[in-house]
Amino acid sequence: MIRISILAALICCTATLAAAADDLYRAQTVVTGRGEANRTVGFAACLADVLVKVSGAVKLADDPRLAAYQSRAGDFVKAYSYHDQMSGTPIRDEQGTRDRPYDLIVDFDERKIDDVLKALGVAPWLSHRPLLAVLVEMGLGATHYIVTADAGLSAVAPRQSLLASSARRGMPIVLPDAAALAKSGIDGAGFAKLPPAALAARATELGGEVALVGRLKWDDSDLAWAAEWQMQWQGRPHRWQLRGVTFDEVFRRAIGDAAQIISDNGDPA
Repeated sequence: MIRISILAALICCTATLAAAADDLYRAQTVVTGRGEANRTVGFAACLADVLVKVSGAVKLADDPRLAAYQSRAGDFVKAYSYHDQMSGTPIRDEQGTRDRPYDLIVDFDERKIDDVLKALGVAPWLSHRPLLAVLVEMGLGATHYIVTADAGLSAVAPRQSLLASSARRGMPIVLPDAAALAKSGIDGAGFAKLPPAALAARATELGGEVALVGRLKWDDSDLAWAAEWQMQWQGRPHRWQLRGVTFDEVFRRAIGDAAQIISDNGDPA
């Protein structure tokens, strides 16, 4: 319990992403070139993300009714812009212009999105979104480590993935600091031995309003990750699992599942 208290006390609020209300109706995706055909596909992908982000209901991503709205996603767009991922790299020929990757950034009409959500039977989640203290242990063979706000090279990609998932789902997060964890004597192997409930409680108190605790393990047989997640919300514990996916999908789903619970849209699938 001493080690748990030390760890909780050293959780810091670095790498926090705030979900501003005016960003809830904005989404982005990667498209090739700036042609209308690819833009139409991008609008459809962004519409799905915005409906999930505004409502907190990640279950909408698998709702078959979504396809009808995606087929005319442009009707709900208020504005859009492009960011050239290869900015500064010369365009050498016309083929390079068409194949150039862009971030398509789309702002949707708030009223129209709210109306679509109403038709789908969910409501916009416009109230305060609590800060998630995300504590994740990853295990790859004999190697175990915790994803931190200032991670070493081995955990840079997971950290970036968590932050991207935070922005995509509109949920602000905070990660622990690596130096603080080192001072507390907690490493990946030690993290696996800590009582999850006690760790979550201390992290919630000092690192965020809600703790989301995850354990990922690489499965050689599936050539994919297996994950276990837990979170306590309003006195009720929630536990769920996910297998056979990339860690990007694990994190995207976990942040979305947490949002779904907190927004009162149901338990994870």
